Amino acid sequence: MEGQQANIPDVKEKNLLNPKKKASVGLWLSGIAFTVVIAAIGFVLSKVPGFDHVGPLACAIVIAVIYRQLFGYPEALRPGIQFSAKRLLRFAIILYGLKLNIDTVLHQGLDLIVRDMAVVGFAILATVWLGKVLKAEPSLSLLLGIGTGVCGAAAIAAVSPILKADDEDTAIGVGIIALVGTIFSVAYTILRPFLPISSIHYGIWSGISLHEIAHVALAGAPAGQDALAIALLAKLGRVLLLVPLCFILIFWMKRKNSGNSNGAKIELPWFLIGFILMSLFGSYCLGKSIAISPGFMNGVSNLTTFILTSAMVGLGLNVNLRDLRARALRPLIAMLITSIVLSVVTFFIA
Repeated sequence: MEGQQANIPDVKEKNLLNPKKKASVGLWLSGIAFTVVIAAIGFVLSKVPGFDHVGPLACAIVIAVIYRQLFGYPEALRPGIQFSAKRLLRFAIILYGLKLNIDTVLHQGLDLIVRDMAVVGFAILATVWLGKVLKAEPSLSLLLGIGTGVCGAAAIAAVSPILKADDEDTAIGVGIIALVGTIFSVAYTILRPFLPISSIHYGIWSGISLHEIAHVALAGAPAGQDALAIALLAKLGRVLLLVPLCFILIFWMKRKNSGNSNGAKIELPWFLIGFILMSLFGSYCLGKSIAISPGFMNGVSNLTTFILTSAMVGLGLNVNLRDLRARALRPLIAMLITSIVLSVVTFFIA
């Protein structure tokens, strides 16, 4: 009897803990749902004329930032929001690998890769150097340089864990790159009829100079299918360079922290391995040994964008506008100057 009575408090204690566990799981799921809902609103808003050039990712980040300023950070939902900002972000990067057709780039775009390498190197070095001259925040300048040179928001999201960038810098960088890239892509479409170049030349120029795949598609489409195809091919070469760039950054961070006993340990980002595997799978299996429809790939692409947008909502909620002007203005100026110079220079080498 005594032994049985001794077990009674344990049973009661477990029963008392269960509601707490259920509540924590509920709040965790609610946090994820919160980011998903704002992402959905961003998608709807991006269909509205005027906002359709901005894209769902930028729209969702703006909504998240505004929510933070009006209502504060929803602390009760933090675990789920952070899950979206961390885990969903990595999952989106893995799926993003399907957008990269390695086979096409290697067989048809090898000459473009040389120019892509020059663009990536110039964008990063120029933005970081200008940021230093302007006394901008180094981490944000580096993120913007990588986003400008490689593939916009996806590149920033991929390198942020490697560089140990904080969520606010990542969100600010993504917001700036989306805004500036949209402005440049619209400017390209306005200038195109007045430029003394062929549609193919225009497509290559767009592909090696604009910030994101969506921006390249927006600028290249009005010039025709051939121009759009070569523009996307040139852009995919820059996306391919994200892989070696990440490994270079890992090596650089390890060297940087090697003499610092308190330095954070830099581990291989396993989502990058997933990105490579998905790229190989999409390049050599899908559509060849595995039959798929264009509609399926379009659906996967939209799902990837939606997941990435949900993750960006989690990051956007960390942005405090009171600190934004002091932190973002100078890196923004550095990135703008780099983007303008890049557009002018690549016009002549495209």
